[in-house]
Amino acid sequence: MSLREDYEAKCEELLKPIADAAGVKIYDVEYVKEGSDFYLRSYIDKEGGVNIDDCETVSRALSDALDKEDFIADAYIMEVSSPGLGRTLKKDRHLEYSLGEEVEIKLYKPLDGCKDFEGTLKSYDKDNIVISDGDGDKSFGRKDIAIIRLKLDF
Repeated sequence: MSLREDYEAKCEELLKPIADAAGVKIYDVEYVKEGSDFYLRSYIDKEGGVNIDDCETVSRALSDALDKEDFIADAYIMEVSSPGLGRTLKKDRHLEYSLGEEVEIKLYKPLDGCKDFEGTLKSYDKDNIVISDGDGDKSFGRKDIAIIRLKLDF
């Protein structure tokens, strides 16, 4: 396990009881470097969406827990937010939450001359993701997908 993965896992463990108490679920935790700064981002969600009060409640409690545990050696910026409407589906739990939803898939390399696909997320397994569009089902190898996210309709 990399240091990044270790930090994310430890943070998620600290976040579980905090999220439960706040009535939200953990969508994702990521520890990333952007420029010269490190960010510890926690994404929370709930039925109907989270609001600023949810984020503030979780942020204050998580900050206290992180200060107490103090397992991250680097200076970092902590953020708690919603995953957003066009959220990226990175993990199996994200895909599970999104079955039946409209998604956008971007591939690393063109397939039949196209890199961008849209459809309803039908199924997934460890190797493939299947969407259904107007022409039937399309299967994509997970290793071939650059990004998959919920489709935004305006």
